[in-house]
Amino acid sequence: MLVVGNGPVITRDDERPFLPDGAVAIEAGRIVAVGPTEEIRRRYGRADFLDAEGGLIHPGLINGHMHFYSTFARGFGGKGGSAATFTELLERLWWRLDKALTPEDCYCSALYAVVEAVKCGCTTLIDHHASPRAVRGSLFEVARAVVDGGLAACLCYEVSDRDGPEAAAEGIAENKAFIDHVAASGEPRLAATFGLHASMTLSDATLERCAAAGEGAGFHVHVAEGPEDERLCRERHGRSIVERFGRFGLLGPRSLAVHCVHVDDAEKELLAETGTAVVHNPESNMGNAVGFAPALDLMRRGVLVGLGTDGYVSDMFRSLALASALQRHGLADPDAGWAEVPKMLFRNNARLADRYFTCPRGRLVPGFAGDVIVIGYRPPTELSEKNVDGHLLFGPGAVNVVATVASGEVLMKDRCLTRLDEARIAARCRELARAVHERF
Repeated sequence: MLVVGNGPVITRDDERPFLPDGAVAIEAGRIVAVGPTEEIRRRYGRADFLDAEGGLIHPGLINGHMHFYSTFARGFGGKGGSAATFTELLERLWWRLDKALTPEDCYCSALYAVVEAVKCGCTTLIDHHASPRAVRGSLFEVARAVVDGGLAACLCYEVSDRDGPEAAAEGIAENKAFIDHVAASGEPRLAATFGLHASMTLSDATLERCAAAGEGAGFHVHVAEGPEDERLCRERHGRSIVERFGRFGLLGPRSLAVHCVHVDDAEKELLAETGTAVVHNPESNMGNAVGFAPALDLMRRGVLVGLGTDGYVSDMFRSLALASALQRHGLADPDAGWAEVPKMLFRNNARLADRYFTCPRGRLVPGFAGDVIVIGYRPPTELSEKNVDGHLLFGPGAVNVVATVASGEVLMKDRCLTRLDEARIAARCRELARAVHERF
């Protein structure tokens, strides 16, 4: 049993959002009590005690859209040449990188991303994987890395027609096999959706097979990320992307429509009507120069909008800051998103996770996953339940995460990893990455 205490507790629970000096008790992977430090320590006197030393005690963060496999792109200029459009970027970098991955690459790239997630205080991730020449068993390798690292993840494989019918069929089979495995295993740290790449790389025939194979699991798919995707869909199919996916039954409360940069009003309404969630990835959208996502408008229409990193980083505080700045800049409104953007990360991502995991996450409430981080932040102004999001937006950042607890296990203490050997993992990744870059 573990108690994390001696600091302000931000529960993210509406009934009791803030304790000036509190503690969280965790047993068998779940939170069993939250209250004043003295009271909790007295009640659970035999528990191990993690002293926050006045730092902020906060739920573990959740990443709404991640690509573990992008790890080996870091620092690699590539051989494909420069790109003038988003599609060229996909063709010259990402679609060559993913084809160079082996099963061990899938495992190690995910394990390194897990290391960084732990250091950034991110305890749950929703990932989207691709390795067209190593499809079979790839999700199981990624899952092994997640469990080895002590975190939780919802996984899927990116089905696409771009690598031919055999690769598409293998992707469908891999999704189905992993979905079935998660259902049978009862492992609370794993969840599954059915992965699709994007409308522009999926034929009607493939969508029909995916819809049948993934029925009930929900679909995780890139939607209107670049302008080419929306334009090609209308040219080829005579309808918008969201309408096309709706026609095949791919929308709904368990589906994630990622990006949605170029959706029109009718598509926004269809997303809201079907309960389909959207994940905003500000750094990726800016870095890929694909445009400005109407995240706040989607929220006003009733769409659940979460926040992700799209594989760029594991730092959700960085994504929070960039989303806030991008929305204000894109709307030319310095007041835009002050409440909505923190809600994406601290509230909506928890609601996303609840759609997939058997154990609820993202709040410090009895019965929820024992995912807790300690942020070494001493506020220069008063901190309360009314202004905590402003402090987290402009204050500490992931660099000040000093402890990370996932499912009740201390994975990082005093900024030192307790379970994973970062140096060894990084060294093996460098060996593998050299070979990946040679095969690129």
